[in-house]
Amino acid sequence: MNKLIVAAAGVCAALPVCAQSPQKVHPPVAQFWMDAATHSLSLPGVEEMEGDSPLAGMLGGAFGQARGGTGMPGKWLDSALHTRNKPAGTQGTHAIPAAMRIASPLPLLPVTVEPGSKGGETQEAPEKPEGRLVFYWGCGEAVRPGQPRVLDFSKAAPEEFGKFMTGRHAPDRGAKAVPGRSVWPNRTSTLRVPKAASLLGEHAVGGEGVPANWTFAVAPGFDFMEKVRLNAAGDPAASIPLRWQAVAGATGYFLTAMAHRRGADGANELILWSSSEAPDPGWGLMNYLAPARVDKLIAEKVVLPAKTLQCALPKAIFAGTEGAFANLIAYGPELNLAHPPRPADPKVDWKPEWTVRLRLKSTGMALLGEEAAAPGAAADAPTADERPAAGGSPATEVLKELGNPVNILKGVFGR
Repeated sequence: MNKLIVAAAGVCAALPVCAQSPQKVHPPVAQFWMDAATHSLSLPGVEEMEGDSPLAGMLGGAFGQARGGTGMPGKWLDSALHTRNKPAGTQGTHAIPAAMRIASPLPLLPVTVEPGSKGGETQEAPEKPEGRLVFYWGCGEAVRPGQPRVLDFSKAAPEEFGKFMTGRHAPDRGAKAVPGRSVWPNRTSTLRVPKAASLLGEHAVGGEGVPANWTFAVAPGFDFMEKVRLNAAGDPAASIPLRWQAVAGATGYFLTAMAHRRGADGANELILWSSSEAPDPGWGLMNYLAPARVDKLIAEKVVLPAKTLQCALPKAIFAGTEGAFANLIAYGPELNLAHPPRPADPKVDWKPEWTVRLRLKSTGMALLGEEAAAPGAAADAPTADERPAAGGSPATEVLKELGNPVNILKGVFGR
């Protein structure tokens, strides 16, 4: 009999029908997301705009709060809480370590939808844009065969535009402000994160419907990332060597560049470039990406490996342009915690009380053809009497002019 049992067990192990059932995983009672970003501008006078500086305080309202990044330099934190016990949202709190250097706890308030924010007034049909999108891709001094890819709005059908703009994207897995979640910053708390702030240490989450004694620690390796220091000096009529310093903890890099010019026929042209070896404009990649996703994109030669610290722009693609600038993102690590931990025995159901996800990234921008500002360059910035009365800082004026890619598209191709 024992021999039969052993033989049967051996056969069963080889058959799919006898394989162990997958572990049953229950949804957590509560989830907490933290998105921590560092943003830098390689321009003179930028450091005076960061964190808790007086100029940063004055400009904070003008450029908005975190919610994924504002273009303002400094450290940014977005937090969101959801509990199944209060699905419409709860009044929560996020106790932060003293190293954050701001008052604790941070209030987490339910996301509210303004009455009439969806629907209501009839929207006018947008005007058909005029001009061209001119897209290049890949690192290297020479323009590659088959480039650029051009989209002429006067001739393109809507589906052609959609196909042209399609690219890889970053799945939305973080601190999104949607109904049912409680978030910070919010309508009552819009504190700027100080320059010296650190996430390291003990955190606690509380609120009605939230599991009791919810505490977790952020360990070294998951703090705010270092600044991106991008150098884009060179002649726009030649090949510009983009260089940057290594960012500790980075899992990979991705670059884009953009500028506007008038074509030979007087039409508006938006020149786009990305560092991808594949023709991907990168619209969806300048955001948080999980390390596994970064590894996949490196294998596809879309994202640059973490050991790469330079990338050449093809010769003359930005010659004769206005406001040419480059963006670089350093993708960071990701911390995922759960309580209680997942049982090692697949026969035991996993019923987590709470989960935490912390995502990290560092982004930077530099004007093409301009020398990068050295660390501490703000010390040589103009005095208060020398600064322009309305702008306050040369970097401020650059931010107002550049805005973000969506606004640039609107400005170049119509209202």
